[in-house]
Amino acid sequence: MNSASSAPSQLEQLKKFTTVVADTGDFERMQVFQPQDATTNPSLILKAAQQSNYQSLVSAVKAAHPSLSVTDLVDNILVAFGLEILKIVPGRVSTEVDARLSFDTKATVAKAKHLIALYESQGIDRKRILIKLAGTWEGIAAAKQLEADGIHCNMTLLFSLIQAAACGAANAKLISPFVGRITDWHKAKLGSNWSDTYNGGANDPGVTSVKRIFHYYKHFGIPTEIMGASFRNTSQILELAGCDLLTISPELLAELSAGTATVSKKLDGTNAHAALSAENITPLKLDESSFRLQLNNDAMATEKLAEGIRNFCIDTEKLEALLAK
Repeated sequence: MNSASSAPSQLEQLKKFTTVVADTGDFERMQVFQPQDATTNPSLILKAAQQSNYQSLVSAVKAAHPSLSVTDLVDNILVAFGLEILKIVPGRVSTEVDARLSFDTKATVAKAKHLIALYESQGIDRKRILIKLAGTWEGIAAAKQLEADGIHCNMTLLFSLIQAAACGAANAKLISPFVGRITDWHKAKLGSNWSDTYNGGANDPGVTSVKRIFHYYKHFGIPTEIMGASFRNTSQILELAGCDLLTISPELLAELSAGTATVSKKLDGTNAHAALSAENITPLKLDESSFRLQLNNDAMATEKLAEGIRNFCIDTEKLEALLAK
């Protein structure tokens, strides 16, 4: 027997340490990888809605709701994709609140409840839905209210420990720290001084950011789940083996399925105390003014959060334009 052919894939090995989530709106492509959960966002849904194989789904939603405003149509499209995804994954799907509400707690709460109502009207238990909210002060305040009402939240556009700590204090169900976008920022800053040898692998800035959050949560007993997101390569994924969850694009899932190199557990909650001591991390001050100051003082997190919200707003408006045709 050829031992290479019988060796478990890196994806199979990774699933022993971490819950694997598919990061896509293209539900046809995710089936082969058998993820536990799936995540979507406005950009992913826009991309999927433009594909010919999903035109019938888009047309059906428009035909079923001829009098809805284009903004309400977007909500129904998001849920329609979510419903199809839930036929494939045994777990949860994440559906994002309109990014234009990122600085409006009241409107965010109302939109989240509307999305949950749309799912529940189709017989879906709210436990299978994660409402994605931006990691702004207002988004985190909305999550606190929603979690108290039994609506679970996935806090996205998360780039810093202060955002993560505040989400934990708000009892958010899950956070999605954006690994690749953190790395992008540092790579751009370093320019020609960036070295894959010294700045990649275990030293990758996106990877180290998630490790710090992981150790903070485990050390202080914060039950919020951590789901690494926005990966640029499989190295970043494998360096976070052992994280609670990792949400991965179909392209990188395919790479992991093809690889057979050994995958080892890199994150372990039992090591959290020693890791925090080494980094000299203490409990963060989490009132509003402290949160805003600490976030402001982190140039990378401030810039990437603002950029992420802008881009999701742009893609939401593109999706509205597509549906208005």
